[in-house]
Amino acid sequence: MKKQIEKILLKLKEAFKEESEDNFEMLSTYFLWIEGKATDEDLDRANEQLKEIFKNLGLGIFLILPFSPVTIPFIFKLAKDRNINLIPKWYKTFSKEDDRVE
Repeated sequence: MKKQIEKILLKLKEAFKEESEDNFEMLSTYFLWIEGKATDEDLDRANEQLKEIFKNLGLGIFLILPFSPVTIPFIFKLAKDRNINLIPKWYKTFSKEDDRVE
C-alpha cells in the first residue's frame, strides 16, 4: 500500500510540473486558503482543477474524496512524509511582491 501511495504522489508531482495558468491558479488558491484568504468559490474552482488532474492521471479513486479542508493538506502531508515535494519549481519562483521568489 505504501508503494502504491508513493506512486500516486509521484504521478501527481509530475502533473503539477506542467506550468499552466490553471495549475498556477489552483496552487495559488490552496496557499491563499491556508492563509484564510481564499473564497469558497475560489476553492471550488481549485478543487475542480485538481479533480481534472486526477482524472487525467487515471486516479479516479480520488474523485470520490470530498475535497474538504482536510483532504488537500492530507495529500501534501503524505507527500512530505515520503520526501516528495509536490510544489513545482516554476511555482516556487513566484512571490507576492514582484512575482518572483528571492
